[in-house]
Amino acid sequence: MAQLHDVDVAPHPADVSAHALGASIPPRTASSMSAGTAALLGVFGIIGAVITGFALGGGAFTRLPSPQFPPPPAPAAPAAPASAAITKLDVTAKEFAFSPAKLTMDKPGQLVVNLTNAGVVEHDLTITGITGKAYAAPGGKGSATFELPKAGTYQVICSIPGHKEAGMLGTLVVNAGAAPADAKAPADTKAPAPAPAAPVAAPVAAPPAPAIKPAMTGLTPLPSPQVAAPIGARAETVVKMELEAREVNAVMADGITYTFWTFGGTVPGPMLRVRQGDTVELTFKNAPDSLATHSIDLHAVTGQGGGAAYTQAAPGTDGIFRFKAMNPGVYVYHCATPMVAHHISNGMYGLIVVEPPGGLAPVDREYYVMQGDFYLEGDRGQPGHQGFAVNKMLDETPTYVLFNGGVGSLTGKNALKAKVGERVRIFFGVGGPNLTSSFHVIGEIFDRIQAEGASEFQTNVQTTLVPAGGATVAEFTADVPGTLIIVDHSLGRLEKGAAAQIVVEGEAKPDIFEPIKVGKGGTGGH
Repeated sequence: MAQLHDVDVAPHPADVSAHALGASIPPRTASSMSAGTAALLGVFGIIGAVITGFALGGGAFTRLPSPQFPPPPAPAAPAAPASAAITKLDVTAKEFAFSPAKLTMDKPGQLVVNLTNAGVVEHDLTITGITGKAYAAPGGKGSATFELPKAGTYQVICSIPGHKEAGMLGTLVVNAGAAPADAKAPADTKAPAPAPAAPVAAPVAAPPAPAIKPAMTGLTPLPSPQVAAPIGARAETVVKMELEAREVNAVMADGITYTFWTFGGTVPGPMLRVRQGDTVELTFKNAPDSLATHSIDLHAVTGQGGGAAYTQAAPGTDGIFRFKAMNPGVYVYHCATPMVAHHISNGMYGLIVVEPPGGLAPVDREYYVMQGDFYLEGDRGQPGHQGFAVNKMLDETPTYVLFNGGVGSLTGKNALKAKVGERVRIFFGVGGPNLTSSFHVIGEIFDRIQAEGASEFQTNVQTTLVPAGGATVAEFTADVPGTLIIVDHSLGRLEKGAAAQIVVEGEAKPDIFEPIKVGKGGTGGH
C-alpha cells in the first residue's frame, strides 16, 4: 500500500557523503577567482571578473483550467468632455502578436480598447506615453480607456516582461481629423515651383549601445544550488513537493548584477529526487512580487507539456498536478512559459532524479552542477545592473556561459571537495537554452557515465556531450591529490565563465602520477 511522503525541497547539502550527509559547500563569494586559482587554471584562467515561443497553444496544447489571473491595477484615464470623440477598437492578443497590429483613430480623443486574450498566458495592451492598460487573463477579456490628446503615431506594446521583445508590439495612428467643410485652398496663379532635388541619403548610424544601469548595491551571488538526499531502498509512495518561482536580484560576476528568474531562489533550482513508481503531487507557486507568469515542465513527466499546461501561474497564484515517475534516470525541468527561451536563459531550470528500485549505488560524494547560457545587454565584464538581450539570445551569442548561475560559483572558496580514494558522482545538466556542453573534467577520466541520463552505462569516457535540455550522471574515483577542473571543452566558453573546481586532498600516488620537472611556465591545463 502506498504511503504519503512529504518531500522538503529546502536546501540539502551540496556535498553529500555516504557517511556524513550533513556536510555542505561554503556559500559563494562575489569574487570570481583567487590568484592561486588563476595559477592553477593556467592558460584556462577565467578572464576578469523564442520568438518562436513554446507551442503551448495551437496543436501542442489545448487550453486547460488555470488559476485566476487578477488584473493589475491601472490608473484610470481622465474623463473626456461631453463633446470629445470616442473611438472603440477590438484587439486580439496571442503568443506573440496583436491582431490587428496597426490601429487607427480619425482624430484625437478617447480610445476604448476591448482586448481579447486568445493565448495561454496573460497579456495586456499599453500605449507608450499614455496612461492606462487593458489586461486580459488567458482566454479572458479586458478593457481600458485611453486619452489621446493630439495627432501622431504611438507605439502599442504588451508590457509583460519579454512579450514586447517576442513581437507583441504595434502602432496607433491618430489622424488630425477632417478639415472644416468651408475651408478652401488659396488660389495659386503662379507656375508650380520645380521639385527640389532628392536629398543624398546620409549613412545610417549604428544604434547606440544600451545604457547600463548602475549595479545594485548590497547584493551577493545566488546561494549554492542544492543536492537532494539519496532515496535508497524504500517502497513506492506518494510524494508531495512544492516549488516557487522567484525573481531575484543577485551578483552574476564582479561588478555585475542581474535579475535572475529562479526556482526557489537558486540557479539551478533545487534537485528533486524520487523513486521509480512514486506518485508525485507537485504544487507550483509564483511569488506575489514576480513580474511575469511562470510555469514548470519536467522532462520526467509523461503527460501534457510535462505539467506546464496546468501550471501557467500569474504572480501570486499556483497550479497543482500529479504524475507517476515511470522511468528511472536524471531529467531536466524548466519554465515553459512563452517565450520559453527567455525564461530559461534567466535561470529557470533544474534536475529531477528518478532512482530505480533499491536506489543508486552508494558513493562518497555527490555533486549537482548545471550549465546555462546568459545573454546580457552590455559587454562581458561591463559593470552595472545588466538586462536581458533578446537579440543575443536569438543569435545564440551568449555573454556568459556559467556553471550554477555565477562566475566563480564553484571555484576558490566555493570549490567542491573530495579526498583521494573517494568515489564521486556528478549530476550534470544543461539548462541552455541554446548551447550543448562538451562536459569534461581536466585531470580525471570518467569511470562510467549515463549518457543523456540513460539507464545504460558507458565506461572510460573522457568527454561527453550533454545537449540543451539534457543531463548525465558521471562517476569516477579520485585517484591522486590536486585540483580537477570541470569545463565545457568548447574551451572558448572558459573565458565566458564556464569553469568549476574539485579540490582533491590526500597523499600523493607517484605510481599513478608524479611530476619530474616543472616547466618554467608553471602549472597549466592539459
